[in-house]
Amino acid sequence: MNVYQEIVRNGLWKQNAGLVQLLGLCPLLAISNTTVNALSLGLATTLVMVVANGSVSVIRAVVPKEIRIAVFILIIAALVTAIQLLMNAFVHPLYLVLGIFIPLITTNCIVLARCEAFASKNPVLPSLFDGLMMGVGLTLVLTLLGAGREIVGKGTLFSGLDLVFGPAARDWVIHILPADYPGLLVAVLPPGAFMGLGLLIATKNWLDTRREARAQMALQAA
Repeated sequence: MNVYQEIVRNGLWKQNAGLVQLLGLCPLLAISNTTVNALSLGLATTLVMVVANGSVSVIRAVVPKEIRIAVFILIIAALVTAIQLLMNAFVHPLYLVLGIFIPLITTNCIVLARCEAFASKNPVLPSLFDGLMMGVGLTLVLTLLGAGREIVGKGTLFSGLDLVFGPAARDWVIHILPADYPGLLVAVLPPGAFMGLGLLIATKNWLDTRREARAQMALQAA
């Protein structure tokens, strides 16, 4: 149980892919202009990480070390292709919006890094769970960043749901700010992504520093 608890802590906080390892920044910054886009790409990446980790763990004993990276990339590429075809078939409008960033999951450093650093050295169940937690951690960062940029830039939340659920979902958009809010354009442009991610990283570092200070004070008091 301690192993799984550590995996949860690492994936969601200590080694969060978006806030600590800073891996996969290209999709994280480019596609996080709305909540729906960010969440969709995060879920797709999570699915790839879970299945890739499990697959690598199953074959880790029979793959020669000299070609392991090439084999890992082939597995990831096959999974990404399958997801790309499924999205093209069932959520085509969203597929068009996400565009090149779906196949770019293949080269996302965090996916290959977890296959190499964890799945290639651990049994199947912990590897599957590690992929899930790392994916969830990245998805949370993507979603928070997308939600913040969308609220500041457009005053809405969940705009673009019609890309997934059809025209009827246009009424599901939540208007956080008044309808006459002009929007802050920089928030949905690339500079807004860097500023938003910087604020998230600063917040995490502040919380870590505060917790360490409290722990130090408690230790001194004891």
